[in-house]
Amino acid sequence: MKKIVIIGTGAVAAELTSYIEDNNKHTCSESQIELLGYIDYEYNIEKYWKKYQLQNPVLGDIDNYNFGSEIEVLIGISDIKFRNEIISKLESKGVVFCQFIHHSVIIPKTIELGKGNIIYPFCIIGPNTKMGDFNMVTSYSFISHDCVIGNGNFFSTAGIAGRVSIGDDNFFGIRSTVIPHVTIGNQNLIQSGMVIDKSIKDETTVFYRYKESIIAIPK
Repeated sequence: MKKIVIIGTGAVAAELTSYIEDNNKHTCSESQIELLGYIDYEYNIEKYWKKYQLQNPVLGDIDNYNFGSEIEVLIGISDIKFRNEIISKLESKGVVFCQFIHHSVIIPKTIELGKGNIIYPFCIIGPNTKMGDFNMVTSYSFISHDCVIGNGNFFSTAGIAGRVSIGDDNFFGIRSTVIPHVTIGNQNLIQSGMVIDKSIKDETTVFYRYKESIIAIPK
């Protein structure tokens, strides 16, 4: 049984907790996860830990907790910039990062995965896909065949078509979609519902310029 701690006590940590508990019900004992608790600063206990009624304890904060070699770490943080800062601190401490893939995910043997990736329930990853480190893929996302994914990307129920190349630290909003053969650079913000049909370089925000309302007029 793998022993892990989750960094953070907010919404992502709460989601990960419930997914780990569900996953343990459907996997053999050797593949199950023992959640020891959470690593967070004391000022977040009232704000988050109690709010989400997390049953496992806060074990300490990132500065003073002694990460043993037998303990693996999951990053329960969605903010990409802050998450990268935490990862940098943890790497300097030599911690081992856990990779969590829910049992319901369809994932072929032909993909390549780095470290620290988190894939929520009911996702689909296509064959011959390469994915780097610390990507988070939330429920009902799909990443199709022959994609190349960098590090630190957040896919929020997103759809990535085949042969797409994505760099690092991009945020894909809810139901955003990328069509085949598109290349996306680094640190882009793609708002919810956007369809990306052209390649994007770096540090670009993609959004609807105007909001339109549809009014139904009865006959």
